[in-house]
Amino acid sequence: MDLKQIRYFIMACEMRSLSRAADVLGLSQPSLSRQIQLLETELRHHLLLRTGRGVEPTPAGLRFLAHAKALDALALHAKDDMRAYASTTQDKVRLGMPHRVARRLAPHIVQTFRRLHPDAALTLAEGLSSEMNEWLVKDRVDLALLYDPPPSSLVRFESVYREDLVLAYSKTCRPLPPPRVRARDLNRYPLVLPSAPNTIRMLVDRTCRELDVTLDIVAEVDVVHTILQTMAQDTLYTILPRSALHDMPGQDALGYSEIAEPVIMNNLTLALPVREPLPPLVGATAAIIRGLEMARLFV
Repeated sequence: MDLKQIRYFIMACEMRSLSRAADVLGLSQPSLSRQIQLLETELRHHLLLRTGRGVEPTPAGLRFLAHAKALDALALHAKDDMRAYASTTQDKVRLGMPHRVARRLAPHIVQTFRRLHPDAALTLAEGLSSEMNEWLVKDRVDLALLYDPPPSSLVRFESVYREDLVLAYSKTCRPLPPPRVRARDLNRYPLVLPSAPNTIRMLVDRTCRELDVTLDIVAEVDVVHTILQTMAQDTLYTILPRSALHDMPGQDALGYSEIAEPVIMNNLTLALPVREPLPPLVGATAAIIRGLEMARLFV
């Protein structure tokens, strides 16, 4: 039984889709299907049921999934243990973060890491939260900070900071919105928002769907600076974390209204692989992140 085939099967069950699982694993879908078929042949059971929406584990697949996760966890533990045994003064840990989070937190993380672990190295990778999640699963990073991740049996998450989203606009627009805007009234404002699966967009869409509100989205732009430039050229609005306003050039020209009933909040999480024990340096880096004064760093 091939450990790679076992991990491929776990990923297919996790993603409920062979195409999404293949994308995360960096394989072609036919290659992934072939490996799972070989596993099914060896076990003499069909493990996955193809449906119109993707794949689901069969009863035999669910039974094998418990064994597969145990075997995968044992293999990862053995790998981590041997890495720790072979480690030298050149120990290295890989941390992934979204760009905006990196600008605020990276200097403090690096400073503390160097002080506590002068003989080790910290590698920082930046990207979208969805990318960081995939990189963690693919073992391209050892831990990550990311926003509002989907549930996963391969990764465990802990919330480290939550921040409210606000309705932002140029101070030149007329009439100015009130200081507080109800979420159900967001459809009154023509919006420039990032496209899904951006986490802000998904939070806003979920809230408005629950309120049965249809937003007036006039443009989808995925880069925050471009959103604000687009917004400034017309009477347009956007929704973003309150602290993001302070990251922008020309921030004095921007205003915002709080969103209420309900407040929409993002969730910055620390993501770690589901394995015990963690390599010591990964655990130490996670402890540094937990010790940061997030409320002060995100003002």
